[in-house]
Amino acid sequence: MKNLRRYLVAGILVWLPVGITLLLLRILISIMDRTLVLVPEQYRPEAWLGFAIPGLGIVLTLLILLVTGVLAANFVGRSLVAFWERMLERIPIVRSIYSASKNFAEIVFSDSDQSFKKVLLIEYPRKGLYGLAFQTATDLGEIQSRSGEDLVCTFVPTTPNPTSGFIIMLPRKDVIELDMEVDEALKMIISLGVVVPSWRKEQIGELPLAMPDEEGAEKGSDT
Repeated sequence: MKNLRRYLVAGILVWLPVGITLLLLRILISIMDRTLVLVPEQYRPEAWLGFAIPGLGIVLTLLILLVTGVLAANFVGRSLVAFWERMLERIPIVRSIYSASKNFAEIVFSDSDQSFKKVLLIEYPRKGLYGLAFQTATDLGEIQSRSGEDLVCTFVPTTPNPTSGFIIMLPRKDVIELDMEVDEALKMIISLGVVVPSWRKEQIGELPLAMPDEEGAEKGSDT
């Protein structure tokens, strides 16, 4: 019975991710195919060929995104987008959802060389407790000047919804840069820490055994 259970679990571990992936792809393609309703009925593939072509909506969706981006990049488009955002900000529930989604998208798809490109380990909410964060900025202007510290601005996401969170600015010496990719960290956050990114054991030797302040304290105690 133990072997039977082990084989069943092994089979589930193989097929469950495949099934979920196919299901999500099917839902995504189905949603994108709905953009074909924007095309006059006489010009749709089923009118020409007599049958629908699954996934054709993806091409139309990409074209819509491209055209929207071109329009939003000019002065008139920016004005329309600003007007649309002002309208949404007046709707209580929609305002919160739209604002969080917009901020998250701006962080993820930013062209900045430093924004959302590094996964960090910080001691939060108190010393001795660690949390994952994403580097968002290092040039903090007035904040950095008045603090007198070399600060790093980080975004600490909530779990399981990483689109919400808060920013913490802390000294660079208190930040530990991790090797994991941003998407790996997001998977760990969304899964409540269940999905832990794999890491090569030989990299353990690259880590310091203690933080710089702790090493200094140890040397001072030895002397």
